[in-house]
Amino acid sequence: MTDSILQDRPDLEVTRVRHALRFRLLQVTRVEALNPHLIRVTFTGDALEDFVSASFDDHIKVFFPQPGESMPAIPQAGPDGPVFDPSKPRPIARDFTPRRFDAATRELDIEFALHEAGPATEWAMQAAPGQCLGIGGPRGSFVIPTQFDWHLMVGDETALPAIARRLEELPEGTRVATLIEVADPSARIDFHTRADLYAQWRYRNESEHPGGALLLALRETYLPDGEGYVWAAGEATLMRAVRKLLCEERGIDKKRIRASAYWKRGEQGVHETIDG
Repeated sequence: MTDSILQDRPDLEVTRVRHALRFRLLQVTRVEALNPHLIRVTFTGDALEDFVSASFDDHIKVFFPQPGESMPAIPQAGPDGPVFDPSKPRPIARDFTPRRFDAATRELDIEFALHEAGPATEWAMQAAPGQCLGIGGPRGSFVIPTQFDWHLMVGDETALPAIARRLEELPEGTRVATLIEVADPSARIDFHTRADLYAQWRYRNESEHPGGALLLALRETYLPDGEGYVWAAGEATLMRAVRKLLCEERGIDKKRIRASAYWKRGEQGVHETIDG
């Protein structure tokens, strides 16, 4: 996005908002299986009184109990970040999207994409009302205006909570396309939006390599005229390929792309912004 565009369209300027770091203990009130691959857990607690999530792709750190324990160890907020109790093991933590927050009822929804293994999947599959988790953050929000002429959202199962939240927030008549690769048709979800949505689904078994079907579709996806913004999140290697394709083959200005790795094949606990 050029400086002249920002001068002509100040409503398209992306902004960063910082939040005070808070750690909270929450209790499960409801558990719902959205499909065989995605579980929604609703939490509540008085600690949510001043919770803020200003952007659809905010991330919070979720702290899980150690094996055999019922309560998570939660750090304290220090001047330079979290401070952990040195006498106890570091808590198991992963990053998640705040899918929905209701300030009136102090309810927070977090959706867990189920993988073959991992502490988050193991916890989500046995989650029940009355259990507790800890959360920290969000520490900041990357606020992408809804006023762009069009939006494109690209991702996999791990991006579904952020994509679904964004679609619910977009104004009526907004042009938006989604391109999502999931394991198979059973991993699809229904979207609720007032926007003018064109949804594309691709399945991992359509290609010899994971992500191949998504990249092929991305090369062929129609991009309207006007000022657009692309948001992408998912597996690290695939998201790097998505960003490279958008910049080099589709001619999208890198300033109009936000790409993030929500996980990385063969590793645990990966969450990073992809800048290059």
